[in-house]
Amino acid sequence: MDTRKILADLVGERNRIARAIAALEVLDSTEASVPRGRPATIAKAAPKQPGKRGLTPAGRKRLSALMTARWAERRKGATKPAPKPARGRRRMSAAARKKIADAQRARWAAQKKAAAKKAPVAKKDEAVAAPKAE
Repeated sequence: MDTRKILADLVGERNRIARAIAALEVLDSTEASVPRGRPATIAKAAPKQPGKRGLTPAGRKRLSALMTARWAERRKGATKPAPKPARGRRRMSAAARKKIADAQRARWAAQKKAAAKKAPVAKKDEAVAAPKAE
């Protein structure tokens, strides 16, 4: 037999078996056994990192001295910005206060007038006594 024919027969057989398995799983209604998504792959171990290199105490001291000198040089060359003048508390002029107070009084008067139109209040001497139930 030809190898291509054998390969085609095997692929066909594999497809028939896969369809049969899928049909049986649907009949069995075990959806959990049907794999979904990408097939799981074996995670490769991360390549081992070489050991961390650290600073020796002498190297650390040398770096510290260099950085201290660097920042001292930067501070020496820099000029301090002029301080902003302190702003006092902002005060409202008497005229502005009077204008706001007058506007608020006008709003209160309008509210009082609208409330009076809505429900007039009966005076004491005009009130009618309710008849007593016997």
